Amino acid sequence: MQYDRSAHCVYYHRYHIVWATKYRYKVLTGDLALRVRTICRQVCKENGVSILHGVLSKDHVHMFVSVPPKIAISNLVRKMKGRSSHNIQREFPEIRKQYWGRRFWGRGYFSTTTGAITDELVLQYLDNHLPDATGASR
Repeated sequence: MQYDRSAHCVYYHRYHIVWATKYRYKVLTGDLALRVRTICRQVCKENGVSILHGVLSKDHVHMFVSVPPKIAISNLVRKMKGRSSHNIQREFPEIRKQYWGRRFWGRGYFSTTTGAITDELVLQYLDNHLPDATGASR
């Protein structure tokens, strides 16, 4: 178990987060998948969040992250989903035909801590999760 440190605290906050595209459309492929991955990495870096592992499937995103105590997990997910949705719809106009309501992601997300299971089990699950054809899983 590796503890993380900030200026005034020591913490161990690991979250497994999952969210899906609206209607579970399988659109996270090619350049669009790479762009979503880049945006999620940017948001995490800006907020001091470490991505321990991530998988980008064709219709959903899995992330295993270490989040500092000053960041609420709901705010982190809101920022990643909001920024990626806005940028994707602006940069990939062909997506607007499927997502005419200006919402790229589904309404909610799944989040859990690794209290009942070990980090190794989560990492093993993510490693066995099938990546998409673009190789943009990590």
